[in-house]
Amino acid sequence: MPRTPPPRAVFAMDPVHLPLLFPDAVMARLRQTADVDCSLVVQDLADPRAAAALARAEVLVTGWGSPHLDAAALTAAPALRTVLHAAGSVRALVGEALWRRGISVSSAADGNAVPVAEYTLAMILLTGKDAFAHRERFRAAHAHPAPAQTAATGNLGRRIGVIGASRVGRRLLELLRPFDFQVLLHDPYVDAAEAAALGAEPLPLDELLRRSDTVTLHAPDIPETHHMLDRRRLALIRDGGVLVNTSRGALVDHEALTGELVSGRLTAVLDVTDPEPLPADSPLYTLPNVFLTPHIAGSLGNELERLGRIVVEEMERLATGLPLAHAVRYGDLARVA
Repeated sequence: MPRTPPPRAVFAMDPVHLPLLFPDAVMARLRQTADVDCSLVVQDLADPRAAAALARAEVLVTGWGSPHLDAAALTAAPALRTVLHAAGSVRALVGEALWRRGISVSSAADGNAVPVAEYTLAMILLTGKDAFAHRERFRAAHAHPAPAQTAATGNLGRRIGVIGASRVGRRLLELLRPFDFQVLLHDPYVDAAEAAALGAEPLPLDELLRRSDTVTLHAPDIPETHHMLDRRRLALIRDGGVLVNTSRGALVDHEALTGELVSGRLTAVLDVTDPEPLPADSPLYTLPNVFLTPHIAGSLGNELERLGRIVVEEMERLATGLPLAHAVRYGDLARVA
């Protein structure tokens, strides 16, 4: 029986990411499965220097910095049948023309969810201990806190409100299980039975905000969720409550949030903002009750290898005729990140 030739693949992304996504061992595994030139990384599908490779490409391996795959771009790759995205969301990557051509799409979003959930768990635990405020007081006073300063501190029985049973939200719910938390969940697509299976109590959004000590956002950035935490809803969070946002800045009305944080009523951990980054004169950079980071919760450094491994596994499935394990479906795009 003749051996099926390996899929012909081309990298299409910012080349700076390639060595971390596909370090030597991962790249070697990929080349065992696919016919790919690891020295060619395309950023412009109209680049004549890449025309020959794109003309025969059956698979595009995309990532951050990939060109948008609209009708004009796809003209350069007439044999294309699959896109393997070595990153998270594909909403900004793929156009209607790709779906009309019946090209299959896979995303490494499940892999990218892992570090985001880990970061979120760390922040929930640290803010439960009021670690950031204690650090500031210790720097200033060089003395341990008095019992009165720690009376409201601790993670025993803390009520954690999770907004969105997304990939990250579900991973976080798994990570929360070993701790003595009361876990609350709001997601309009999750019923009571599924919420219970996830280890959470389902609640309407306003009720979740009222009952939670810490609120963490994991909903997609879609029109229905724009500024879902507006001035009215932010006011529902109890005095001293914590907001963690590792999702998208646009889910929160940042003008209203800034007011709450300047007043000192709430504490926030913000890995994403709106806009991103914030203006240089934003008070959120210096407020002691704000822990602000530059969109680092997702895959960084050696964590990128996890995304590359997912792409390699998908390529192996393609080569052996198996369905993609991380396929993206057109009908889901309206409600995923």
